[in-house]
Amino acid sequence: MSFMFKPLAYDDHTAINRPDIPASVREDLIFGTVQSAKRIAEKAVSLLKSGKSGCVIAVDGYASAKFSDLSGALSQAVRQSGCRVVLRSMDEVYKSVEELDAMVAECLPQNYEEDPVLLFGKLYEGSFSDFIDGEKAEKLLEEMRNLPERTLMVLTGYGSTSEIFSPFTNLKAYIDVTPKSAAIRAREGRLINVGDKTPRPFAELMRRNYFVDFEIILKNRKRLLTQNEIDFYICGDHDEDFVLMSGQNLEVILSSLARYPFRTKPVYLEGIWGGEFIRKVRRLPSEYKNIAWVFDMIPMEVSIVVDADGREVEFPFFTFIQKCPTPIMGEKCTERFGGYFPIRFNYDDTYHSNGNMSIQVHPYESVCKEYYNEKGSQDEAYYVIATGHGAKTYLGFNEGADPAEFVALAKQSEKDGSDLDYAKYVNHVDSVPGRQVMIPGGTIHASGRNQLILELGSLTIGSYTYKMYDYNRRDSEGNLRPIHSAMGEKVLHTERTAGWVRDNIAIEPIPDGEGDGWKQYIVGKTDLMYYQTKQLYLEKKAEFSNDGQFTVLTLVDGEEVKVYSKSHPEFCYRQKFLDIVVVPASIADYVIENTGYQPAVVHKTMLRTDN
Repeated sequence: MSFMFKPLAYDDHTAINRPDIPASVREDLIFGTVQSAKRIAEKAVSLLKSGKSGCVIAVDGYASAKFSDLSGALSQAVRQSGCRVVLRSMDEVYKSVEELDAMVAECLPQNYEEDPVLLFGKLYEGSFSDFIDGEKAEKLLEEMRNLPERTLMVLTGYGSTSEIFSPFTNLKAYIDVTPKSAAIRAREGRLINVGDKTPRPFAELMRRNYFVDFEIILKNRKRLLTQNEIDFYICGDHDEDFVLMSGQNLEVILSSLARYPFRTKPVYLEGIWGGEFIRKVRRLPSEYKNIAWVFDMIPMEVSIVVDADGREVEFPFFTFIQKCPTPIMGEKCTERFGGYFPIRFNYDDTYHSNGNMSIQVHPYESVCKEYYNEKGSQDEAYYVIATGHGAKTYLGFNEGADPAEFVALAKQSEKDGSDLDYAKYVNHVDSVPGRQVMIPGGTIHASGRNQLILELGSLTIGSYTYKMYDYNRRDSEGNLRPIHSAMGEKVLHTERTAGWVRDNIAIEPIPDGEGDGWKQYIVGKTDLMYYQTKQLYLEKKAEFSNDGQFTVLTLVDGEEVKVYSKSHPEFCYRQKFLDIVVVPASIADYVIENTGYQPAVVHKTMLRTDN
């Protein structure tokens, strides 16, 4: 796993959700940036002509939001009504770049020994108020409080709706952007860090984004959504084609969607060990090679698409979660994980590839909290979907192997590029379709070549992979891939050998119920992890309870199943091979019906209820 630095600019249009949205809401959607600005201007002018001496519109947004086009069109529309416009930017009130760099330095340590390429950091705990100069803010607030009659101030930029300025604004607009679009804009030099004047080098910019900027932006967006402070919500992925809706209609759309089984829109990334399975099954364009990762449902990185009379309206998935946490996840889950969706899902594709994933290890809870200010351990799980010849999954140390010797050789390889006979030290299990292995933090592991893996992960905002050995491979730019042997040594559980693996995290399937045309097994469960997995063999259909939480379904074999609410069958989703679908907590009892012409196998993931 890695951060989503370089997603492919490919839009997968198969993940479309079709909730029943009232006609009045669909008809009220505004498509187009200029048209959106005119709608906002109408409201502003109405306020100005109602007797207010002046009016303030704050235009805020997610990272890379394009403020200038909207503010320009908005200003023009207001001036045409005979009112005066004053433009102000948040750039006028931020602290200096030097002050901000010093303030966030603790979150971006320069520790080259443990983090050779400065990939990791510590999540920032503050808010936008930390970024704003008090004297500059007071000067702007004074101007806001004393606007002349029939004068509109348009305040644009990150934090314009923050708690400092919010009490003095009459209207709030929010330009949301999906994480994929933000990452692409960053790669194109169209995103700068909060308070900066010019873009930083790409790796530095994205590191600061992940650990600082995104954190304060997401906290502010959550406050706006939960307190219903947004007057105009804008889907801002396309510069000239914004989609505008009122805050009330945003709530109607997302609340409607939260009653349905739903699928998020996947994101594709290339990698040095990437394979061919997903590219062929999903018919990706031939120019895309080595598809290594498919972020099918990584909560902070994907989006969700709703059909509105044939037009696609796209929201960041985390916006959906922030607006409707309890209907999606359930009350207990929402409280336990602070409103974050606690499991991530992606595909690792090494099918017909040129090699294994790196020999690696992830940190456990105490390290994640101490080093990165995360909420818990980075645990993972692999479920084997398809294999070619000789596929293996590496997990734990071999019995009798010397882990200290392995670490010493890994460190030597990191220094001089010497080869390491990893198979001498690292245990493997043969990969067969249906094999589930759980990977609690501290367990050495790797997905071998020639297989498609459904990877699950616990809640970590970032991704903390300590590569111990990567076969001295170079990336597409000719650079050796980073090794983190110093941190890996800190977290390795060397006592997790082949026997321990067999008894604890690569268990044999346990029967878990059967009925007419179906059988279910527990295939992944350990006291070291808070979620478990099941495998459903389905000839006809089966009914299940959600137990007040959510369930995630992946169709790992078969053509199609229909997933729907037992009490409201119209709340349904037709799930194709490899689709990942969430059955939200709002659906108490659900049905999975096999609509294909062959038996189906459904992988199920849910939180454990016995811990």
